Amino acid sequence: MINEYYGSTETSAVVFCSSEDWLKHPGTVGKAWPEAEVRVIDADGRTLPPQEVGEVVARIRGLADFTYHGDDQKRRDSEKVGLIAPGDVGYLDADGFLYLCDRAKDMIISGGVNIYPAEIEGELAKMPGVADCAVFGIPDEEFGEAVCAVVQPMPGQHLSEADVKAWLRGQVAGYKVPKRVELAAELPREDSGKIFKRKLREPFWAGLDRRI
Repeated sequence: MINEYYGSTETSAVVFCSSEDWLKHPGTVGKAWPEAEVRVIDADGRTLPPQEVGEVVARIRGLADFTYHGDDQKRRDSEKVGLIAPGDVGYLDADGFLYLCDRAKDMIISGGVNIYPAEIEGELAKMPGVADCAVFGIPDEEFGEAVCAVVQPMPGQHLSEADVKAWLRGQVAGYKVPKRVELAAELPREDSGKIFKRKLREPFWAGLDRRI
C-alpha cells in the first residue's frame, strides 16, 4: 500500500491519500486531515466551489507560526484569508479531495485564459523521442503571454517544431499548443536536478517592465 501526503515546509502535511482513496479519486493528492483547513480561492480571496481551479491555501490549526529569516514581507505575502499559500494552483472535488494543476508562478495567462504548463509538459513527455521539456510563458503583444516549449530530444532522435506542434494538437486544446517551440540538446538544471525554468524564461522578458 502506498500513502501520499501534500503540504509544505510552512504548513506541514495538510492532506492525506491512501491507495484506496486514489483509486476512487484518480489524480488526487489527498483529503484534509481533521485538524487541517484546506481551501481553493480566487484572486479576490473568495472560496471557490468544487471543480473550479484557483490558488491552494491551507493551515493546520494549532501549528506553531513561522517566519522567513530577514524577510518579513515574504511572510506577510504568504498569508491569504488567514491561511498559508504554498504557491500551488489546484481544485477540490465534491468529496473534498485536492488535485494540483501547477505552480502559481508558472501559470501562463494568455488572452485572459489560464494555461497550466504542467498539463502540456505531461503530454510532451509521452511523445516518442522526447527526453525532457519545459513549458513557460513568453511576451505576446496581442495576448499578453504566449506558450513556449523547449524540448530536449532523446540521443539520436531528430524532432522539429512542426513535429512537436502536430503531436500536441492531438493531445491538448488548440490554445494550449505552443506558439514557439525550441529544441535543445540539454536543459539547464538546478543542483537538485530540477529543470531551471527561470534561466529559459528570463531572456524572453529581458528589458521589459512587465511579466504578463
